[in-house]
Amino acid sequence: MPKPLTQTTGRRKEAVARVRLRPGTGVITINHRAFDNYFTSATHRMIVVEPLRLTNLAETYDIDATIDGGGVAGQAGAMRLGIARSLIELDVELRASLKRAGLLTRDSRAKESKKYGLKKARKAPQYSKR
Repeated sequence: MPKPLTQTTGRRKEAVARVRLRPGTGVITINHRAFDNYFTSATHRMIVVEPLRLTNLAETYDIDATIDGGGVAGQAGAMRLGIARSLIELDVELRASLKRAGLLTRDSRAKESKKYGLKKARKAPQYSKR
């Protein structure tokens, strides 16, 4: 396996993705599994390949990613950010188009913390009059 051109990190919610780009034919591998096998939902696959589709580089690089933590949606978002950051390291000219599409901003939304006296962050126990 050739040495990666770039290695970047993407994060979303609790998920962390380490993305490595190599010159190739567009094969995406996640945790040693095939892309379609890892992300079974078409929506999540579309989220992941969005930076490649926007820059028309889908068949130029092979992507190898290691994803840890979080759920499927968070992992897809983390990988998207990692791919976008890798593309900028390779070609600074792509920054403007990726920035305009909002792919370089880390989505800082996370789960709200639980409050005492409540069941969840805002859900209160059922009110009983008697």
